[in-house]
Amino acid sequence: MSNLSLDTSADRSEHGPSLKWWQRGARPDYRFSLANERTFLAWIRTALALIAGAVGIDQFASHLGPLPLRLGLALILFVAGGVLGGMAYPRWVRAEQAMRHNADLPVSALLPLLAAFTATLAVGLACLMVLI
Repeated sequence: MSNLSLDTSADRSEHGPSLKWWQRGARPDYRFSLANERTFLAWIRTALALIAGAVGIDQFASHLGPLPLRLGLALILFVAGGVLGGMAYPRWVRAEQAMRHNADLPVSALLPLLAAFTATLAVGLACLMVLI
């Protein structure tokens, strides 16, 4: 059997349960796998942007407010970027597994949290700019 063939139930029983998750199920259309990978990279870019924002506030925004406020805001952005980056790979794995087993794609709890975080951060920074 070639490497490009689909993984059938006969293949799974022949190899036993020791197969890695990416060896189980049918190989998805490469276009869907690549789209899933692009989504993963978008999550990573967003995480890096949050971390870059934290560095920018800490290093270049001394006029933004007192030091404890800047450090607190930078810490929030660092943590948010770290959580987002840390959750990107498990999300990619769940989507890839769902595609391999012809299941519904998983819903991410991070989407509404990221939207709420971004809105809250924007409103908070706008208020801070008006007050200072």
